[in-house]
Amino acid sequence: MSAAARTLRVPGRHGYAAEFSPYLPGRVACAAAQHYGIAGCGTLLILDQDESGLRVFRSFDWSDGLFDVTWSENNEHVLVTCSGDGSLQLWDTAKPAGPLQVYKEHTQEVYSVDWSQTRGEQLMVSGSWDHTVKLWDPTVGKSLCTFRGHESVIYSTIWSPHIPGCFASASGDQTLRIWDMKSTGVRVVVPAHQAEILSCDWCKYNENLLVTGAVDCSLRGWDLRNVRQPVFELLGHTYAVRRVKFSPFYASVLASCSYDFTVRFWNFSKPDPLLETVEHHTEFTCGLDFSLQSPTQVADCAWDETIKIYDPVCLAMPA
Repeated sequence: MSAAARTLRVPGRHGYAAEFSPYLPGRVACAAAQHYGIAGCGTLLILDQDESGLRVFRSFDWSDGLFDVTWSENNEHVLVTCSGDGSLQLWDTAKPAGPLQVYKEHTQEVYSVDWSQTRGEQLMVSGSWDHTVKLWDPTVGKSLCTFRGHESVIYSTIWSPHIPGCFASASGDQTLRIWDMKSTGVRVVVPAHQAEILSCDWCKYNENLLVTGAVDCSLRGWDLRNVRQPVFELLGHTYAVRRVKFSPFYASVLASCSYDFTVRFWNFSKPDPLLETVEHHTEFTCGLDFSLQSPTQVADCAWDETIKIYDPVCLAMPA
């Protein structure tokens, strides 16, 4: 079993996303919603760790549920969230008032937002239930571009950590798509599952490798040089896979969380890839992230109103 988790309970808030700060060790942001995101407001929580556990450094409320959060890559105080009302919000933890800016163009829920990791770029992508992806420069009040092609809800959008201007999206239309900002068109369409795809992530060590997680309970790895077949399939979850993340420290390690209440850790290069199953939530587990500073630390959040930071045994002793 994993080392004891530091836990923060947030009554009446159901966690949707957790993201470690790229700047401050141990700082985590959590996007949450009232009433399971169906109605009510949302809260962005900024958490710090200390000897006694987790404490709220700052919290911000929004008039609709918050479904995802991403940290700025060029300002340690700035984050962006996205919401059920179709808007994105830019927050500054140094300024405890409301959002510095609101970007309202999507016509339905925005389920995903990601800040580009490419140096010198200040760009975000957002994915919405309106079937579109939008590209934003946070210093500009309106979107730079809208990407169309998905035929259903977009659940996940993620920048390539390797290729400037390139990002991936995953959708209820059962496809993973790779886009190029410069051509405003889709580069690759992967019919990745015969089910809705709720999450995708890019390997930090291989520019051609992505993972998808879907309602069919599976994770699949995709090599963009040949997408006819997955390069791996990871089975074990018993309900939909809600979020998938590659480790920033180990090239073949990844994590997934699910509506089966578990978080699972995998090494896709091993014949027996399941490293560990963590069962410390009592509701849908939606948010998951690896620390960028500590090779062993993970954060997650769930609909059981808790946020947890912990060190899975399998990361403390990587084979």
